[in-house]
Amino acid sequence: MGQHVSRTDFEWTSDDQPHNTRRIEILKKYPEIKQLFGHDPNFKWICTALVLIQIASLYFLQDKSWPVLIVVGYCFNGVINHSLTLAIHDISHNVCFGNSRFLANRFFGMFVNLPLVFPASISFKKYHTDHHRYQGFGNLDTDMPTPFEAKLFCTTFGKFCWLVLQPFFYILRPLVVNPKPIVTLEIVNIVVQLIFDAIIAYFFGSRMLVYLVVATFSTMGLHPLGGHFLSEHYMFHKGTSTTSYYGPLNWITFNVGYHNEHHDFPAVPGSKLPLVKKIASEFYDNLPQHHSWTKVVYDFIFDPSLGHYSRIKRKAKHS
Repeated sequence: MGQHVSRTDFEWTSDDQPHNTRRIEILKKYPEIKQLFGHDPNFKWICTALVLIQIASLYFLQDKSWPVLIVVGYCFNGVINHSLTLAIHDISHNVCFGNSRFLANRFFGMFVNLPLVFPASISFKKYHTDHHRYQGFGNLDTDMPTPFEAKLFCTTFGKFCWLVLQPFFYILRPLVVNPKPIVTLEIVNIVVQLIFDAIIAYFFGSRMLVYLVVATFSTMGLHPLGGHFLSEHYMFHKGTSTTSYYGPLNWITFNVGYHNEHHDFPAVPGSKLPLVKKIASEFYDNLPQHHSWTKVVYDFIFDPSLGHYSRIKRKAKHS
């Protein structure tokens, strides 16, 4: 599992930029990787199918008991909605229609957002850009856990509770740590989402809206898919700010596990990230990596040397 880190490692500082450095080195040796930049023409059809499956499934589930809904939500609808949150992640990088069609990407993100009940697509892009630009830099990277989270959820039971509640922290943390003015497209996102929610409530009942929320939140925390939140940037290996996962769950998560590759080349669609690793294999094969998100979740909870302080926190240079 590698060398773990202690509480003091949270204050480890560095002004290096490993992704920028590796990107330059890889492109110098393999300039053909630039041919992978751009949009994925199949992406919109996959996302559309997932949204339609979610809507159609509500018709068959509307009369089911809550025990049945909880099982189906955890194993099926929640999994699809988790995949859609990662589709929104890819859309934030304009991989659906390309950089030249900004509004097309934003409106398609709103469409993919529909089964998630809460409007998130536009706001996610606003903060995710900072995550790439300022990874590990205090309040600028809202993917970083707050000192409050680190101190309150530091025991085994505390980490378990935090994982259950992780969706709430993920949603609320940016609003507390780095609040930004609301933009016009966010208002549009809210209006579109409210209209969709009203339609679902009218045809299938408000119970189905609650079901979608419960299903989604159940897979963002104590669930194998929830492991990707931990595996990406928590230091399961000392001094490693980003770690890739190469297991089979990449098949249903748009290859978000290829996270070093993604941060090195955010303009490459998820479907092509395995090609980046294949072309530049010598740059990635020897890096620390994960093969099981389930193991990541287990280790995070039960290993006392792992916790919210297990993140590389960077500080800006001072002249």
